[in-house]
Amino acid sequence: MKINSINITNFRNIEDLTAVFDDVNIIWGENAQGKTNLIEALYLFTGAKSFRGVRDKELVKFNCDYSKLTVDFTSGGREQNAQLIIKGRREATINGIKKQSAVSLGDEIKAVIFSPVHLSMIKDGPIERRKFIDTALCQLKSGYKNLLRDYNRALMQRNNLLRDIIKHPEMDSMLYIWNKELAKTGAKIVYQRLKYIEAITPFVKDIYSGISSGKEKIEIKYIGSAEKVCEISEIENNIISQLEQNKVQDMQNKTTSAGAHRDDIDIMINGNSARKYGSQGQQRSCVLALKLAEAALLEQMTGEKPIALLDDVMSELDEKRQDYILNRIKGLQVFITCCDKEQILRLKSGKTFNIENGKIV
Repeated sequence: MKINSINITNFRNIEDLTAVFDDVNIIWGENAQGKTNLIEALYLFTGAKSFRGVRDKELVKFNCDYSKLTVDFTSGGREQNAQLIIKGRREATINGIKKQSAVSLGDEIKAVIFSPVHLSMIKDGPIERRKFIDTALCQLKSGYKNLLRDYNRALMQRNNLLRDIIKHPEMDSMLYIWNKELAKTGAKIVYQRLKYIEAITPFVKDIYSGISSGKEKIEIKYIGSAEKVCEISEIENNIISQLEQNKVQDMQNKTTSAGAHRDDIDIMINGNSARKYGSQGQQRSCVLALKLAEAALLEQMTGEKPIALLDDVMSELDEKRQDYILNRIKGLQVFITCCDKEQILRLKSGKTFNIENGKIV
């Protein structure tokens, strides 16, 4: 798919902006001028919430009643149009037909997003690494979101029970019931995560090799309820065993210490932990490789190319890695923001947009 153009009205610091895009699009300018706002506006057409973690009402320009976003795009082999009105809640229209929910935009427009906030996937704890896989699976598997919902419901019930058992020891027998429920749903989640890692790993390795000019190798390993693809029943038994083993500890701490919500993904460069030993550039390269691999797998499984939104991706990268981003990402429509005008001079083809105070100048 391809975004052909966008019109933005009253969005963040952008009062009125229209842009016509190419395959590679560089959005440059000083900080706080609106570069990321343009990327954010595009991302909202996937039906997702802002990747910056803000509420919809914060997206509307100060002292304005609403925001209006319109894109012309090509998807499914035909020209289409989508519109978002943000006024209290988001209202979406595709080809003139109003949709019940803005989430339905994701059926037509798919994207992968890199933002500096995603570096926490490498730098911080396992929550962000699980979130990366779960978010990707929600785009690929229609029932995965329901699995996560059911799992979190069972987890809440088990944790509530752990808090109550201290006062009501007779409730101890009920713990096994929730162990079974948590393991049953959790095993399906872990299985899907393992299959996703198995499918995405060849893409990640190939892309990371390109980014590092073949000098570094990346590995991904799932840690916790299982470490390789196996039968769902085996994963379920593993989780039940871990829950039984940690029963006393869980009762003391009043929380569940094992299961899909505690698993982690180990990302290594040349055999060493990227989180512990990777440089800033290597960590950024890891996240970029994961995001571009997500796009490649999304295309393979859906038959439609997503767009790649890369916000402030080139900071802390050497010239060779920057050159890969500017000139060697093939087959995807790419949107890249940067501050340094010198960086875009190496762009061999595509369009550049200089953003100043929410306007293209």
